[in-house]
Amino acid sequence: EKVKDSMRVLLPVLLNKSHESYDKIRAILLYIFSTNGTTQENLEKLIQNVQIEKDSDMIRNWKYLDVPVISSFAAQQHKYPRRDRSSEETFQLSRWTPVIKDVMEDAIENKLDSKDWPYCSKCPPTWNGSGAV
Repeated sequence: EKVKDSMRVLLPVLLNKSHESYDKIRAILLYIFSTNGTTQENLEKLIQNVQIEKDSDMIRNWKYLDVPVISSFAAQQHKYPRRDRSSEETFQLSRWTPVIKDVMEDAIENKLDSKDWPYCSKCPPTWNGSGAV
């Protein structure tokens, strides 16, 4: 059954003092994933009311995995080009392939764009792809 007002369901969980901060972060991330992002103001209010300011980077850093954490930012953000996987054999219960699989395969093949991935260094020219560097 689809939840109509997810914030109404989420707030009692977040304000409950018996839950640990990591569980609250998971709940906020599930809310963000289900709504395909949230506003900056809403995210700031959630972080302040739940008192997880020191761990708020755990939520914000999902944008580096191409997850639209902030709705307005998601519209402007460059989408990672997806690979065509229609010919690949899949499991019966598989519905989609996560973006991280494409990113990791491109990292292995040394095809990541240096503008989008500045911290991923280029492999040495003598590397033949047969092992980790």
